[in-house]
Amino acid sequence: MAFDVIGYVFIIIAVARLLAEVSERLGYPGFLGEISAGLVLGVVLNDLPREDLSLLAELGVFFLMMYAGLELTPEEVRIGGRKSFPIYTITLLAMFFLTLPFTDYRVETDNFIVASILAVASAPIVLRLTRFFGRDFLHVALSYAVISEVGALVILYLLINFELHHLSYVELGLELLKDALFLTVVLGINYAIGIKHRVLITTKLRRLKSDEAVFGMVMILATSLALISEELGLHFSIGAFLVGLMLHSDLMGTKQFERVHTIISGVTYGIFAPIFFAWRGINFETEFSLDVVYFFVVIYIVRILLTTVLVWEKDLKVSLTRGAGIASFGVLGLLVGELGYSYGVLSEHMYALASLASILGIFVSASVGLVLSHIGGGEDE
Repeated sequence: MAFDVIGYVFIIIAVARLLAEVSERLGYPGFLGEISAGLVLGVVLNDLPREDLSLLAELGVFFLMMYAGLELTPEEVRIGGRKSFPIYTITLLAMFFLTLPFTDYRVETDNFIVASILAVASAPIVLRLTRFFGRDFLHVALSYAVISEVGALVILYLLINFELHHLSYVELGLELLKDALFLTVVLGINYAIGIKHRVLITTKLRRLKSDEAVFGMVMILATSLALISEELGLHFSIGAFLVGLMLHSDLMGTKQFERVHTIISGVTYGIFAPIFFAWRGINFETEFSLDVVYFFVVIYIVRILLTTVLVWEKDLKVSLTRGAGIASFGVLGLLVGELGYSYGVLSEHMYALASLASILGIFVSASVGLVLSHIGGGEDE
């Protein structure tokens, strides 16, 4: 059985990386090729060891969220959040109202979960489009991606607790308060340590002789916070993201940060990310009908126009590119939909609609960004 799992993992990584390279050469982010690999492999491969591959895919979420945290500092999240949080709130509300016709105007858990999925942004596409909308907007776009992903996971787990454990509204409010307190305490401790003990931490880390020792310490911290997050009712990946956010260069020192960043980048994008993205493609389920097409077209047009207006600059191309980056949906939406469906808080029909919208949204936003990047390309290159 072990050989079977290793064989499948080898095939998935090999095909995923091959199509990722093709995707990169076409001007798209590599993870789109990895998702495409999963869509193909899901048809070709039979008798997959699903439990083992699902575990590896979850590790992919863990490392991707930790890597996303490394790309930001708490200060950037704070500054970017001032602009991105209102954008996220407006987008989430708009998506919620747009889902109502598909539930016969009844407010159900479907509406909240699908709205959170449709309001997510894809960090890889944001990074890919950075040079076309300007680095001054990057911290806002990445903050939006992070806030939207964390928001989707929090909404999902609150609704799971509400539905399965029959929490009252007061208990649900206490759960939300507990989660907010956890995030505040962790970031507060990080801020205090960064001011008072930054030199001491940097000195201690420099004494570590090997990259393995540094990586081991990071993994112990990340695993600990991930377990605490899970115990508090949050997704474990939120704990992993917080660790990445905490381990910024100001706290660790530039040299130590580069060591950690290089190792985590290699592990993430060399092994676990291809498995995660391909696994999302393998498990992709949807239905094709006029309703599905109509749902996506309406959702995408409203999202990109709304976002473009909210981030408006004098330059139409820059504004539209920013809108495409933030309106890029995201692969995490597939995971949220899958979890919601498996827990029984998301109907099969709405799961199918949200899944297809996530996949198409990623491709369409990447295509919009690609087209815009070639308009007046001589100036941008």
